[in-house]
Amino acid sequence: MSTQWTPLAADAAPARLGESPFWHPQEQRLYWVDIAGRALLRAALDGGAPERWALPSEPGCIAPARRAGQPAGLVVALRDRICHAPEWGGPLTELARLPIDPATQRANDGKCDALGRLWVGTIHEPASGARQPVSALYCVDLRAGAAPRRIWGGVTTSNGLAWSPNGRTLYFADTPTHAVRAWDCDARREPVGAPRLVHQFAPRQEGVPYGGRPDGACVDAEGAYWCALYEGARLLRLSPEGRVLAELPLPAQCPTMPCLGGPDGRTLFATTAQAADTRALAGQVLHTRVDVPGLPVDWCDLP
Repeated sequence: MSTQWTPLAADAAPARLGESPFWHPQEQRLYWVDIAGRALLRAALDGGAPERWALPSEPGCIAPARRAGQPAGLVVALRDRICHAPEWGGPLTELARLPIDPATQRANDGKCDALGRLWVGTIHEPASGARQPVSALYCVDLRAGAAPRRIWGGVTTSNGLAWSPNGRTLYFADTPTHAVRAWDCDARREPVGAPRLVHQFAPRQEGVPYGGRPDGACVDAEGAYWCALYEGARLLRLSPEGRVLAELPLPAQCPTMPCLGGPDGRTLFATTAQAADTRALAGQVLHTRVDVPGLPVDWCDLP
């Protein structure tokens, strides 16, 4: 498929590790994070320079927050804690702590479900040595004031979190496994049993072109799963059964996460990372137009 990608802001400073984009329907702006750059960013579709907010530690993911049904700023998962940001650039209030050692782990991919709960996966990122499968996926209901609940362990790099439109399927990827998996969920949107394999990507092999490994993801209104292939310079649109429906090459080697938004929901955004990519658009947010709209962002409910 031939696709024309445009940078959200052509003159913007590139993110070291762009991630966690979402379209804010009230503000008509895209929000995202630069994990390694320790910053939140936001921008409109008018091509203007993004606003940048420096943070005290790495923001793994963000979500819009609400209290009693009214917008209430953002929820931010910093390295080992969940914080509320009532106003852009203002003070942060700690709401919960992740049960991890921040010297070797941090919050990574995450988003809210339709019930207002924040789901956060962690990544093992030691100062030296290889990454190990000691991280996990957590669910946090901030209204209940309970500690984060561990959903799945044995994870190295949590990614790919997304839900089907009816909430009965939860998608997840542990990036080094090169696999996208899914849980069936009950009527309370709780995962049941062990996850099943949805799509297995080929690992890196000497002498064979590398297609990338699954990073962040989103689901569109038809229930298709959009997945970023890190180091693969492409996004894939998968059916719920894992069949490839479309492949969109990108002018950046390391896409990190797609999301759908814009006024009609048909603008596909992709955050990217610089990594070792020397292409001019590495680290930029890119966007293009697609036929099927996305789902509205889910909000995090505050006490």
